[in-house]
Amino acid sequence: MSVIKVAILGFGTVGEGFYRTIQSHEEELKAVLGRKVEVAAVLIRNKQKERDINKEVIVTTDFTDILNLPQLDVVVEAIVDKDPTYSFLKKAIQRGCHIITANKEMFAHHGQELLELAKKHNVSVGYEATVAGGIPVIQTLRQLLNVNRVQQVQGILNGTSNFILTEMREKKLSFAEALRAAQENGFAEADPTNDVEGFDAFYKAMILSRLAFGEEPNWHDVERAGITSITSKLIDTAERLGLRFKHIAIIRKSGNQLTASVKPVLVGKEHPLYHVEGVQNAVNIYSDIVGQITLQGPGAGMFPTASAVIEDLVYVCQNRPVTQGLTPTKEINAGSQELIQQEETWLISSLLKNVNNYSINIIEHVEEGMFIVKAVKDEIENLFHQNGELLYYPILGDYDSESKLAKLAL
Repeated sequence: MSVIKVAILGFGTVGEGFYRTIQSHEEELKAVLGRKVEVAAVLIRNKQKERDINKEVIVTTDFTDILNLPQLDVVVEAIVDKDPTYSFLKKAIQRGCHIITANKEMFAHHGQELLELAKKHNVSVGYEATVAGGIPVIQTLRQLLNVNRVQQVQGILNGTSNFILTEMREKKLSFAEALRAAQENGFAEADPTNDVEGFDAFYKAMILSRLAFGEEPNWHDVERAGITSITSKLIDTAERLGLRFKHIAIIRKSGNQLTASVKPVLVGKEHPLYHVEGVQNAVNIYSDIVGQITLQGPGAGMFPTASAVIEDLVYVCQNRPVTQGLTPTKEINAGSQELIQQEETWLISSLLKNVNNYSINIIEHVEEGMFIVKAVKDEIENLFHQNGELLYYPILGDYDSESKLAKLAL
């Protein structure tokens, strides 16, 4: 029986989890692929660190040793930096290897180039683990894109931020206390900027956009905001209104207009992401035939992520085409080139004493300094420019102000 030879770049949480899964699921892989999978080499940074790796596997700090292997079929990249990982994967493709990556930042920046290069060399690219850990959102979108036209994708794509918001609400913690809990539990890095300021979710959203719509918006046009502005008071007010704060990436296409945002929003019980708690991730996909699909599961961790990489291994070893994500989708609705803003419902928090003096439709005065308003986004932003201490959060879905405010009186 022939053998599939694999090299792993990086032996941290993801790389080690993938290595262990190949060992524990050897027979399942053989049954699916018709060939045995063997790890031929592992690229590491520190040779002095002890690792539980079979002695027959080449362990090296030099990527050239991997490229020079007599047989190399798949390169799995599980390193966090953009460079030199991009150049490693380019060289692997040029050698004729399939590639798999779990590196969201690198793939957000260079994924399109790698996909095009792979197409040229007739190899496949697996990137399921770049977006939502163990949730098979990439595979699901690939299947949907055979016929369905995706119109919108919404997702909770960062488990750290979701954990912090959950802790703040359930345990009545401040942001700083909830962040400290996330760090103590290993959910947040010592420097949590990428997570709490929305960069991590932004990279994932751009990868999803490329796959779902064949293109991505101009990065500078994407509204990206983190969760650091959310206070215990805001969390408490939202809860009494029957709402929850969620950090959600939204990618939407209308006509030929593609828009995206990554920011905190408020959702009610009817929203599919309302019950997604803790470090869980979830993605809601809306397409023209199937309607809405919501996928939920662990967004990180050794074995959830290894699961995504293993499924990609099966995908690339079947040498699937890499055309999805290369061709822009058709227009959803023909019409004007102008993106017409729709009126939305917002919770605003302001120190303004005379907010009624501003040209904005106030539905209710919730409590001191907090209001529910109806407005298009430009009106809210104009109000913000007039009052820099204004905080504003959109409420997704229908909002019944009378029933919500009745709860505040109880």
